[in-house]
Order: sequence, then structure tokens, then C-alpha cells
Amino acid sequence: MIMSKKTVLGCVLEFKKRYPSTVMWRVKKHSRVIQKHLNPKEKVLYAFAAQKNNDAMNIIDTAVLCVTSERLLIAQDQILYGYSLNSITPEMFNDLQVLSGIFWGKIIIDTVKEVIYFSNLSKKALVEIESIISMYMMEAKKLYPAFDENN
Repeated sequence: MIMSKKTVLGCVLEFKKRYPSTVMWRVKKHSRVIQKHLNPKEKVLYAFAAQKNNDAMNIIDTAVLCVTSERLLIAQDQILYGYSLNSITPEMFNDLQVLSGIFWGKIIIDTVKEVIYFSNLSKKALVEIESIISMYMMEAKKLYPAFDENN
């Protein structure tokens, strides 16, 4: 497998260093899940970890979101066994919402099939995450032909 110079774990650790108030656990295991599912020519562009839920009090659902050259990948390694992986390609992406609270913020990703919440993010990280995901999706969606309801 051809890997880019950036690793998922390396990006997550850089994020953690810049935004230490973000709540995240077991990032090495979650990052490994994404690294294992990367396509041969797929490059890691950006990654961060946060709680994959809509509840600021629930701090045990850490997941890693990775922006790659082809899609968004979201992974959670389960504590006892197995893992879960979501792959969001540009044509499945609908919208991104940012919410800033008293202590932390949330990113809400709306896709064709589901809504994904990332909570307990450092408020300072919200602008960076929104900018990177939005810019990536705007560029990536240009590569897909417009959907025509008449065909």
C-alpha cells in the first residue's frame, strides 16, 4: 500500500497539540482503523478526533474524522471488539453546521443517509475544521456532474 507522508495519527496528534481542550481518547486505535482502510493512492489531508455524539456529557465515544484526497472517513475502534467506519464521498455530503457553546463546540455533518455529530471540540478548532471540510467539499463536488432530475 502506498501511503502519503502524513499519517492519520500524526495529523490527530498535531490537532491535539494545537487544541488540547478537545476531549479525545484512544486516538491511536481509532487512527489505525482509518489507516488500514485507505486506498492505495489516497492521501491524508487532515484529521481530528472528538466525541461522536450530540451530548456534551458523554465523553467516551471518541472517533477520528479524516479528510483524504477522495472522501471523509470516520472511525471508532470499539473497546471490546471490532470497529465502525463511515465513508462519506463528496456526492453523499449535504451540509456542515458549526455550533459554539460555553465550553466546547460541535460540528454537525449532514449526509444523504445520516447526520453525524462531533462534540466536545475546542471552540478555537471550529473555524479550522469548518474551513478545511468546506473547502475540500466545494472542490471535490466540482468533479461530479450536476444531478439532473429529468434523466
